[in-house]
Amino acid sequence: MVVLNRIYTRTGDKGDTALGSGERVPKTHLRIQAYGTVDETNAVLGIARLDTREFARLDLMLARIQNDLFDLGADLCVPDTGKDLGYEPLRMTAHQTERLEAEIDELNASLKPLRSFVLPGGHAAAAQLHLCRTVCRRAERLIVELAADPQEDVSDGVLTFVNRLSDFFFVASRWVNAQGDGDVLWVKGANR
Repeated sequence: MVVLNRIYTRTGDKGDTALGSGERVPKTHLRIQAYGTVDETNAVLGIARLDTREFARLDLMLARIQNDLFDLGADLCVPDTGKDLGYEPLRMTAHQTERLEAEIDELNASLKPLRSFVLPGGHAAAAQLHLCRTVCRRAERLIVELAADPQEDVSDGVLTFVNRLSDFFFVASRWVNAQGDGDVLWVKGANR
C-alpha cells in the first residue's frame, strides 16, 4: 500500500533517488529516465483524456491504460536482482498486453487501410494521442537501451507492453478522426 503523508523528503537533494529495491542511483540513471518517461506518457495521456470524453468507450480504455502505466513504472522501478525484497514486486503481465491487442483490433476493425502516412492532427484528441504515441516511443527507446545493458534487468512483459501501447495510441488517434474530422494525410513532396 502506498502512503504519501509527506511529499518532500530531502533525500534526493544531492541528485540521487531510491529504486523500489532501496538501492540509490543518480537521477540521471537510464532506469530513472525510462520510468520517468513512462510517467511523462501518463501525464500527456491525462491531457489527451480531456479531449476524449465524448468517446466513452475509448476513454474507458485510456483510463485503464493510465493505471497500467503506473504498473509499468512500478515494474521498472524494482529491477529483479534475485534478492528477497520482503514483498512480491509488481510485474507487467501477458494479459495486459493481450487486452491492448484486443482493443487495437476493436478500434482498427472499422478503419480503412492507410495508403499514406498520417500527420498528427484532425480532432484535438487525435493530435493529443499522437503526442502520447511519440512520448511512449521515447520511453520504449530508453527501455530498449536499459534492457541491452547486461548489468540491468527488465522484465519480459515491459518491452512488449510499451511497444504495443504506442501502436494503440496510433490506432486510437485514427479511430477518433474516423468519427468526424478524418485523418490528416502526408502528401509526399507537396511543398517542393
